[in-house]
Amino acid sequence: MASVSIPLLFRDLTGGARQAEVSGGTLADVIAALETIHPGIEGRIRKGHEISSSVTLTVDGRIAARGLATPVAADSQISILPAFGGG
Repeated sequence: MASVSIPLLFRDLTGGARQAEVSGGTLADVIAALETIHPGIEGRIRKGHEISSSVTLTVDGRIAARGLATPVAADSQISILPAFGGG
């Protein structure tokens, strides 16, 4: 199963859990699996068929350039990173 690192900003949805182990062949599958464990998380990660601009997703240390279609291996490390703003 892939290991997903969840940001502290989502603690209201996860009961404080910062990690999850889920299965999925793509990021879309992983997000859907996360939604079954932590209802509401999918709405913060994706907007329609795209990754929300409020987060960045990485798979094995690389930004998910293929968006929700990015492949995920059984032993992948996925990070959900809040977007940074500023000027």
